[in-house]
Amino acid sequence: TGPAPGPAAPPVPSPAQPPDGAPGHWRPWRFRMSNDVWGTPVVDGDLLYVTSFEVHALDVASGRRQFKTRDVAWAMAVAGGRIHASDGPTLYALDGADGTERWRLQTDAWVYSLKVDRGTVVTGTRGGGVQAWEASNGDKLWETAGAQTDFETPEAGPAIHDGTVYVWKDARLLALDARTGAELWSYPIGDAASCGGVPVRVRPAADGQLYVSAGTRVLSIDLAGGHVRWHFEAPAVFLSPPAFAPGPAVTGGGVYLADYLGTVYALDATTGKDRWRIATESRQSIEPVLVADGNIHVGSGSALYTLDAVTGTPKWRFAAGGEVIGAPVVADGRLHFGSADHVLYTLDASGGQLRWKLATGGEITGSPVARRGVVYACSKDRCVYALDAVKGTATGRGSR
Repeated sequence: TGPAPGPAAPPVPSPAQPPDGAPGHWRPWRFRMSNDVWGTPVVDGDLLYVTSFEVHALDVASGRRQFKTRDVAWAMAVAGGRIHASDGPTLYALDGADGTERWRLQTDAWVYSLKVDRGTVVTGTRGGGVQAWEASNGDKLWETAGAQTDFETPEAGPAIHDGTVYVWKDARLLALDARTGAELWSYPIGDAASCGGVPVRVRPAADGQLYVSAGTRVLSIDLAGGHVRWHFEAPAVFLSPPAFAPGPAVTGGGVYLADYLGTVYALDATTGKDRWRIATESRQSIEPVLVADGNIHVGSGSALYTLDAVTGTPKWRFAAGGEVIGAPVVADGRLHFGSADHVLYTLDASGGQLRWKLATGGEITGSPVARRGVVYACSKDRCVYALDAVKGTATGRGSR
């Protein structure tokens, strides 16, 4: 399956450097876990971190495991040279280079959400708790109760960005100081029923605005003062947060998002007016659309659509053999994405032509990650794959 026939795209050049600075004899690798793998891999420096009950740290060049944690990690975030993770009732931090323990503490309830930003760890716990911790030593900075109670999932948990934590509490969207918990501003966003029975999703942007999807509404809120610049109403609810592209609309700047019916909207970032809307197909994904190089890439159902960001004109549609999983990633003119049909696909980002695909033994989990000519992906076949972004290349036996 693939896009409709069209002019052949020129070959995409190979990266100027070997993948991840590795020597020229670098080869694709596969690492097989003894347990299930889930989520999106995290690449930080020379190590790749992946959750397979425990956190495993793999060498990006060879795929050899450098260490694994002794604890289960239902939630994980890597920042500041540390692995921050939780096995549910315990929160802990490890040295990112060798896995030695930095600190550990017991939480009052099960941790379902964990994020790190600028030296602050923010957790969401079952029963409405939100906590902030000092990332270097685990000291509790503050805590609030009765928040995020309707949707206790990792993607719907409290968000943190640039020193501010965003929390949905008592039908209001709160902006709290990440270090003190002091309220900076609040907005009456509404309860779960008024938000269409779906979580409120937020996306802080470089233009000083917080873009929010709340049921059928999209809002632009000033990050500093909490003043609403505009709001947009759609006929169907949004499951994913907005995506922002800087610049004027004539160059593809704006706010882009897709509702659960698969309608993609382009909103003017200044006024909130919809510049265009294009129907795709029913979409259950919670991932935002991808804006890259003047294109909008969106996974809807079992197909990937690419639209012109300025006009909304459909450029191509690529049909996979199963539902698109996670978010696609664009790097060096190639678009990589996984599917429930157990396949990792790489397409030409401008024309949609299939460059290569890798069939694995299970559904792709999370989203692929592209770094310096290498694509990393996890599969429910219990394997982590590192593939040449240009050629793909299936691998032989993995190490354990």
